[in-house]
Amino acid sequence: MSIKSLPMMMTWSRVVLIPVFLVCYYAPIEDARFWAGLAFMVAAITDWFDGYLARKLGSDSKLGAFLDPVADKLIVAAALIVVAAEYHDNIYVIISAVLIMMREIGISALREWMAENNAREVVAVSKLGKIKTASQLAALTWLLYGGTLWGVNWGELGFPMLYFAALLTVITWVQYTVAALPEIIRSTES
Repeated sequence: MSIKSLPMMMTWSRVVLIPVFLVCYYAPIEDARFWAGLAFMVAAITDWFDGYLARKLGSDSKLGAFLDPVADKLIVAAALIVVAAEYHDNIYVIISAVLIMMREIGISALREWMAENNAREVVAVSKLGKIKTASQLAALTWLLYGGTLWGVNWGELGFPMLYFAALLTVITWVQYTVAALPEIIRSTES
């Protein structure tokens, strides 16, 4: 194994961490939710570094570029399902989870379609999209943990952060769709 394979290993680690955080979350052990939140946080951190390292090490690949967003969507979807089930009596959590999942699937499909039409750069990740991802990952980590640490109730902070992430989700969904519209219209006229 070389250092150049590290980014791809980080991407795969997010997929591997899905059952880890799920088992931790539901395990009948002390501090189960802490360990689940920690596992999810490690996965979130790898999301930020694998692409950067791939470019820095010159090991970016088509496979990595394809797998990275797939791994991201899988772990976020798993966390959203757990959070929606845990806080099922909070309609805002349910609406936020549904909006985020709809947007993630819709924009992934749009990006794939745009790549097929040689226009992927039109829907490249924006700065606002990165803020959306950061707030979404923070909210999910905090809600999975749901406890108090260092005098901070992370579970309570998770709710407004999730709503903020949902708002950014809708805004970026609209932005990417509007940016893609000329290509969509052009393709339907052909």
